[in-house]
This record gives sequence, structure tokens and C-alpha cells, in this order.
Amino acid sequence: MPHLRPSHTCSAPFRPALPVPPVPPVPLVLPVVLLLLAALLVAGCGSGPRRISTPPSDQSVKYPKGEPQGPRAKPYTVLGKTYHPLLSAHGFSEEGVASWYGKDFHGRKTANGEIYDMYGLTAAHKLLPFNTVVKVTNLQNGRSTTVRVNDRGPFVGDRIIDLTNTAANQIGMLGPGTARVRVESVGDVPGLQDGDMTGRFYVQVGAFSNKDNASRLVTRLQGQGWNARMYWADMVRFWRVQVGPWSTLSEAERMREKLKGDFAVNFVVAD
Repeated sequence: MPHLRPSHTCSAPFRPALPVPPVPPVPLVLPVVLLLLAALLVAGCGSGPRRISTPPSDQSVKYPKGEPQGPRAKPYTVLGKTYHPLLSAHGFSEEGVASWYGKDFHGRKTANGEIYDMYGLTAAHKLLPFNTVVKVTNLQNGRSTTVRVNDRGPFVGDRIIDLTNTAANQIGMLGPGTARVRVESVGDVPGLQDGDMTGRFYVQVGAFSNKDNASRLVTRLQGQGWNARMYWADMVRFWRVQVGPWSTLSEAERMREKLKGDFAVNFVVAD
């Protein structure tokens, strides 16, 4: 079709456009074939590999529906060491190294029978009862997250808790991989009767890069009648000085209050 410009600039007489020849109808066979191909593709996708889910929009702590299966307070042994899970998390607090675990475990069963979701807000802890909700605070930047315990671990070095990808990101730990954190229980476990926790509890009163400083503090504490120990925490590269142990959390908490006069910054740890 020739290009039509405005009438006041046209120098050639107007000629009507030539009629466009009719388009032949598309055979019905082609749409049917396309529909069959689409159906086959959809069916093939249903049998393909399971894709990792995208992060959910709701990042709040969630409880599983029904009763999760698997061990609860039963002792268990990993790498030759036996652990005795606590009966209650009331008042629990400890400090140590946190790490996180991701896609290698995504979609696999956790210790309490749930399916691990690296985009959820859950955690692995060696001793806390399943479904315990804890606040985890990165001591280096002050950022915190709240997670629910549904797995056991970590069983590496001096680490005290394993977080999901999402929880690690919330406290700024994804890049470094580990961080010094404080773990504090939040409320009580639904359906679990509260009670004192039994185990081996210490009050940590100091951490030193210099071994001699740690040794002098241990000697001083022992001279005051305290049962004190020191050990090298390789993950954080510090000598820790702790007093104890006590067989219940409540007893350790009472001793922590007594030690506050000389050690304002102290906390209870579970062995």
C-alpha cells in the first residue's frame, strides 16, 4: 500500500488501495496438535525433579500441624558422645558460636520428623526440647531473629546452634558462615509441662585470648572456694573460664546471681 501523506501535500491523484486477497482458513488439525503437545508438556513437568521452594512471604515463627514424629527427650549418641535433651527450656540462656545449614539438607527430614525448609525459621540444637522458641542475637552486630527448634545439632567444634538460610540472613551471618550469638528461650513449649532442667550447667565468668590470664582467674576462683575450669574454645579462639557444674538450671541461675558481684557479665551455659 502506498504511503498516504496529508492531502494538501499530495501531488498525485488519489488511488484507492487494492483489495487484499482473503487468507485461507487454518486447518483444524494444527490447533489440535498444539493442544496435544501442551498436554504432554504439562504431564512431563509433573514427573520432573522437585524444585526448591521460594522464600515464603510470611516470615513469622510457625508451629507444625499435628504431633511431630521422632525422638523427644530420649538420650541419643552422635560421634561417640551421648546427649540428654532437657525436659524444659524455661529461663534457658547461653552464648556461643552459631552456624547455618542450607540446600544440602533442604527437603530432608529433621530429627523430629518434619521436613527441613531452608527458607523457614527453625533451628537445630543439641539439648533444647523440640518446639522450643528461642531468640538468637548476633553479638557482633546486635541483630536478632526468633526460631523454633525442630532438629538436633550442630555436632561440629564449639557450635551451639544451627540456623536456616533465612534466619542466618536476618542476623547478618550468611557471608561469614558463623557468628557469636546469645540464645534465649522465649516462653514455654506448647503442650510441654514446665519444670526444672537437669544436666550439666556452668556459669561462664570470663573469656581470654591469653592463657595465663585465664589460668590466674581460675586460681583466684578456686581460692575463693569455687569449682572452676578453663578450656580452649577453638571456634572463637578464646580460653573460657567457667564455674560449676551444677545438675539443674535453677541451681546454676542462683549461683550466677551470687557471682554477679564480682562478674557483672556472666551467663549460664549447658555442657
